[in-house]
Amino acid sequence: MRTGMLAHYWLNMNPNNSKRTIFYISDSTGITVEALGLCLLSHFDGFTCKQVRMPFIDSVEKAKEAIEIINATQEQDSARAILCMTIVSPTIRALFHLTGGLCLDMFGTFVNPLSSELGMPANETIGMSRRVVGAEYRNRIEAINFTLAHDDGITEAGLKDADVILVGVSRSGKTPTSLYLAMQYGIRAANYPIIPEDLERNELPGTLVDHRDKIFGLTIDPERLHKIRNERRPNSRYAELANCRQEIKDAEALMQREGINMMDSTSRSVEEISSLIMQQLSFRAAKKMLVS
Repeated sequence: MRTGMLAHYWLNMNPNNSKRTIFYISDSTGITVEALGLCLLSHFDGFTCKQVRMPFIDSVEKAKEAIEIINATQEQDSARAILCMTIVSPTIRALFHLTGGLCLDMFGTFVNPLSSELGMPANETIGMSRRVVGAEYRNRIEAINFTLAHDDGITEAGLKDADVILVGVSRSGKTPTSLYLAMQYGIRAANYPIIPEDLERNELPGTLVDHRDKIFGLTIDPERLHKIRNERRPNSRYAELANCRQEIKDAEALMQREGINMMDSTSRSVEEISSLIMQQLSFRAAKKMLVS
């Protein structure tokens, strides 16, 4: 597609409005720069913008096509675009600076000063920030497979190999947290729902008591749980607010009695919960080293 056609297509697909536009520009997947950009934007309550991802801008030709879209967007918005970039090539980065947009150049801002401080050139191979090779990559794949095989209490086999076991009532966030731990950190995470039968017995499910040192509990606000469950099974006993309140109350009492560290998932993201778990794992490992 020619550059003029690209700009025409972009303008037709994005009618004029009062929002500014932020572009996430990368010579690789763009995952890193988007995460950094979203983190920065989270500090500005009430700010809204159009968000455009431009991955794999790894040549001057592709950069010029992207710049035509950026310039056309700035004219349409009557405002400077915000450009978040992770571009290795200084030549390509310089082209984007000519747009007049606000350039948040992650490489220029952080990599270049670090290179000067260390007295050595940075590796300019594209995609280095996302490269995972060898044993680390295999470990993540194995962790994902383990987590999928131990989702929602499917099996108790192999729990001795788990790094983390998440427990909590149904729909409290166990599965997404387990998968994030596996994909991001290579953690073998199993998860088990605390069901009404467990609450009636006032005991942890299955043989989890034998792995208490690996267990982390998730809890959630009953009103929030009610909304989530009602979307899944509307007008059911499972989703009733009174039932959600009772389940949460009983599950929290059980976890407190068992000495399980609890985290509230109501207003925390999967990333935040996972970070808290990793912090606790680090503390536990440090204590074991001190004892030994």
